[in-house]
Amino acid sequence: MDADAEQLRALGYTAKFDRSMSVWENFALGFTYLSPVVGVYSVFDVGMTAGGPPMLWSYFLAAIGQFIVCLTFCEVVSQFPISGGLYPWARRLVGKRWAWMAGWIYGWALFATIAAVAVGAGPFLATLLGFDATPRITTAIALALVLLSTLLNLAGTKLLARVALFGFICEIIGALAVGCYLLIFARHQPIGIVFNTFGLGHGGSYWPAFLAAAVTGLFTCYGFEACGDVAEETPNPGVSIPRAMRGTIYVGMTAAAFVCVALILAQPDIGGIVNGKITDPVERVLLTNFGTTGARLVVAVVMVSFISCILSLQAAASRLVFAYSRDDMMVASDFFAKISASTHVPVRALVLSGVLACLIVCLGLFYQDALTAIVTSAIVAIYGAFQMIVIGSLTARLRGWRPTGAFRLGRWGLAINAAGIFYGIGAIVDMLWPRTPDQPWYVNYSLSLSVAAVVVSGLLYMTLGRPYDRGVAPAGDAWKIGASN
Repeated sequence: MDADAEQLRALGYTAKFDRSMSVWENFALGFTYLSPVVGVYSVFDVGMTAGGPPMLWSYFLAAIGQFIVCLTFCEVVSQFPISGGLYPWARRLVGKRWAWMAGWIYGWALFATIAAVAVGAGPFLATLLGFDATPRITTAIALALVLLSTLLNLAGTKLLARVALFGFICEIIGALAVGCYLLIFARHQPIGIVFNTFGLGHGGSYWPAFLAAAVTGLFTCYGFEACGDVAEETPNPGVSIPRAMRGTIYVGMTAAAFVCVALILAQPDIGGIVNGKITDPVERVLLTNFGTTGARLVVAVVMVSFISCILSLQAAASRLVFAYSRDDMMVASDFFAKISASTHVPVRALVLSGVLACLIVCLGLFYQDALTAIVTSAIVAIYGAFQMIVIGSLTARLRGWRPTGAFRLGRWGLAINAAGIFYGIGAIVDMLWPRTPDQPWYVNYSLSLSVAAVVVSGLLYMTLGRPYDRGVAPAGDAWKIGASN
């Protein structure tokens, strides 16, 4: 513990958090943020409609690509285990401007994702309680879940860690139990169905359909970076956090693929899903095979996953706000940089993240289409922020950075950085690619416009207000540290 505090002091900061989160609890935080059950259940029908059963392979594609990105993150966090994750990493690798922009993009993406997960949980909880999932009911549930998450987070790191671990246990047991039952007792399709394209594609090629369906894997495979957001709350972070990050992808994406294949093989009418006649394939399978009571038990487990996911997302968002404030990079920095003397968490940053998420939830009550665009653009923004770290790592390496953390890529570093950039740009292009030529242009490009609005507004604010120029914390020194070693 003293060595951790000394390492943090050498990086320019004083330890204020409670370093009580074990490596397993840190892994659970990343896992519940990634939340394979939430990811698969939320977009299963989208993937099946776009690409049919072969959409399963998008989970493996995303896992491989994001694992390459994760390796870069592991190397960076091992040397710079600082709360806030992407923002302080970008600051040390490149500089203050690059870091401010990376944090701006990642922060708004986190706030929107908290709102998205909360709204997505609404129909599940409404079903569990026997209500109709009207917009008002869904919004009320979402606001209540964000409030619950805020209160749990305010209780401190120990409770956050325990709830995350409990959420992991419930989700993994639930995924295994439901998946095994469906495969053993409710299987309607042969395993070879995962290669059946059902005639989807364009001009005789299936690739356009698969790339459209591939967003299901991309929408699921992120969250491992949250392990690094709480770096100052985890003992021996240079070793434990890289392990937790990699474990999040190993276990999370394996669970996601398992749940997905179980749902595919349990579908009695896949053709009906592909042609759009069946719009609720997950709910149908659960009700058909588990009955009303059994389906509600499954939904109860899914709700634990949703709540754990919101909790982890908000923890990540609050640590980002705290990191910004500690470096005097935002308005009212002194106010939001305060750490509670009793719970050792950034109380005001947590409240701010909850308030902003609630505002986005309320926006969806009046502008449903706008909320959909914001939520989808948030995922693209997260991938964009990831790329800023990978590009930053490559830039620092080319300037002479030689990583000094416990986890190092060694001679493979340059190739892994380049591969991560290639994958990340491809993923972003795939998500932004317009696929409805019959729709008006603003429908096809609403996602791109939403992302552009976040980037342009950040650039304008950064240029006019120069918020990055007030703090004096170390920046752009990674290559200098490497050169001195």
